[in-house]
Amino acid sequence: MKQINFVIIFVVCLALVLFAIENTEPALIRVTDAVKVQAPLSVELILAMGIGAVLAWVFSVWAQLQRLVENNKEIRNRETRIQELEEDVERYRAEIEEQQRLLPAASTKAQETDAELVNQS
Repeated sequence: MKQINFVIIFVVCLALVLFAIENTEPALIRVTDAVKVQAPLSVELILAMGIGAVLAWVFSVWAQLQRLVENNKEIRNRETRIQELEEDVERYRAEIEEQQRLLPAASTKAQETDAELVNQS
């Protein structure tokens, strides 16, 4: 993937250099009525592409920060849900142990069944 990126950047830069060599005549840029800039067309194009690249980079960083914040929220929600489920498991264990104490015959029968299963294997 890095080689593909390098080739793309190289081709764009080569095209930009060839364009700059062919377009050296000055062009006028009017920012406002009072502000006018005259520079070669190739310089203006390079500046425009540079500004575009910086804006694309800023947008990319912003999008990554948004994904990071969303992922952190999702992780916190999952951790909260895991904690709730662990508490439910502990509560169910306590209920089962309480029920086993109330029914001693059932627990001895379960132990006999467990012992039979162990003996069979």
